[in-house]
Amino acid sequence: MTRPTVVLAMRRGLAARLLDDDALERLRAVADVDSAVVLDDLSTADALQRLAKADVLLTGWGCPPLTESVLASAPRLRAVAHAAGSVKHHITDAVWRRGIQVSSAASVNAVPVAEFTVAAVLLTNKRVLPIAAAYRRTRSGTGRDWEAEHPGMGNYRKRVGIVGASRIGRLVIELLRPFELELVLSDPYVDPAEAARLGVQLVELDELVATSDVVTLHAPDLPETRHLIDARRLGLMRPGATLINTARGALVDTDALTTAVLAGGLHAVLDVTSPEVLPADSPLYDHDNVLLTPHIAGSLGTELARMGALAVDEITRLAAGEPLAHPVLEEHLGRTA
Repeated sequence: MTRPTVVLAMRRGLAARLLDDDALERLRAVADVDSAVVLDDLSTADALQRLAKADVLLTGWGCPPLTESVLASAPRLRAVAHAAGSVKHHITDAVWRRGIQVSSAASVNAVPVAEFTVAAVLLTNKRVLPIAAAYRRTRSGTGRDWEAEHPGMGNYRKRVGIVGASRIGRLVIELLRPFELELVLSDPYVDPAEAARLGVQLVELDELVATSDVVTLHAPDLPETRHLIDARRLGLMRPGATLINTARGALVDTDALTTAVLAGGLHAVLDVTSPEVLPADSPLYDHDNVLLTPHIAGSLGTELARMGALAVDEITRLAAGEPLAHPVLEEHLGRTA
């Protein structure tokens, strides 16, 4: 594909945050692109004219679905470079039937999620959340024995259970390796030999949940993973253990989790919930043992440019006749986010 024509398709205001000056300069060096035009509706007359000339779509969050009718207006389209993670929102069966290549920036979107998770592991084992809450209320720590109030606090030799050897799960394992922690993994697609290469012990999910000081979720949202962490598994967790969810809210039974937290034996760091957002009267908002954040672990702010840079890298490869470095394969979609 020599000097392709690239069309941007994503929600308004996003392209300027994904494509910094360096990325745009590199993109213009290998492709024809009008970066001032970003399509968020693929049915308008202007969109149809641009689609007719498009060899590559550079997509982001908010790109409309690439349906059969949309593709009929894009006879030259050969590839979609998605400057974000999951492609399930806009890549349809019609794309695969046409043989259009698809790439994703999921590998670099995993970086901030993994960093957030590692920070959460270290802070929650140190009991930062309840101690900070108590300090905020009393405005004094004088005379308090934090160790006595939080026995077992600290990170030395704590057991961290990773649920899912996804891109993020594997990066969490890598980032936690320098710390003196015991890492265990549960993933039905990983065998003991691969677990050994990752430097973790492979265990069944029930054992992981029952023996870990921290359980962190990195599995996709699939019918078989809905409420993977239910009342029974929450009941298996150690007193004082922490559940971290930076994956998908549906992996956890929110009602059962709320009951477990209110019973006093469980801590939680939740960047995603079901529903998202929780009802305003949810007791999880104000509980000392819970950190709730509004789905911010993934790429935001300066981190968006990393995804844009990867998409430009992929288009550069296409223009040079090279294979994609980060292809999305249809057969893998059944077990990915």
